[in-house]
Amino acid sequence: MIQKLRALSAEYDMLPAGVLVLCAVSGGADSMCLLHLLHTLAPEGGFSLRCAHFNHNLRSAESDRDEEFVRAWCEERSIPFFRGSADVRAEAVRTGRGIEETARALRYAFLERTAEEVGAARIATAHTADDNAETLLLHLVRGSGLQGLTGIPPRRGKVVRPLLTATRAEVEEYCAAHDIAYVEDSTNADEGYTRNFLRRRVMPLLEQTNPRAVEHLSAAAGRLRSDNDYLNAQAAQAAAQGRVTPNGLVMEAGLLAALPDPVASRAVRQ
Repeated sequence: MIQKLRALSAEYDMLPAGVLVLCAVSGGADSMCLLHLLHTLAPEGGFSLRCAHFNHNLRSAESDRDEEFVRAWCEERSIPFFRGSADVRAEAVRTGRGIEETARALRYAFLERTAEEVGAARIATAHTADDNAETLLLHLVRGSGLQGLTGIPPRRGKVVRPLLTATRAEVEEYCAAHDIAYVEDSTNADEGYTRNFLRRRVMPLLEQTNPRAVEHLSAAAGRLRSDNDYLNAQAAQAAAQGRVTPNGLVMEAGLLAALPDPVASRAVRQ
């Protein structure tokens, strides 16, 4: 587990010495594993650690329980703790968006705002290889193009995912080996949420076919990401030939027509 984290971190410059890292922690096994790992590695890595917890107020007393659990864990280890909250359900109704989409948007807005306030150069989230595999499948069944099939990026700006190559089983083994307590989110059993249905029904069937299905799907997303990055780089060269005129942005039709379709479409979007 630690070796996987170190390798991915080095490849994407996730935890450079001298920076402040804000770790997003829900209280579940994945995020508690990440918080423990970062707390353990901070002295030798030369980075500072802060913890951020967002209360979605979707599970009444259980949501408050999770917040207090994370706060107490951090206080015992002198890890500075920051919290945020919102009425996700009310905001979803107001905007007409789904609960999951709204919760994610509010959570990341809080993390970005907190990182700015405390001077954090990195925001670490606890996405695992299982999350990556599930994301690829969700996008595949929705008919996504290559961009959607690249899964969860290991790094996007200051947001980093140090556990992205570790499986959920490895996370649980780490928590058990280091006696790391965590809380269970009761909504994880609600198969009305698409991701929960995929996680509880579909993934076990795939693992019956291939016990390493999670690892292989996550690795496939990584290979597709490399292909997509290459196509985007090729498109950037073509897009750079566009020019601004009094009538707007112009690209020569002949230039676009000469490009392979996957490159041309990306050049236009860029």
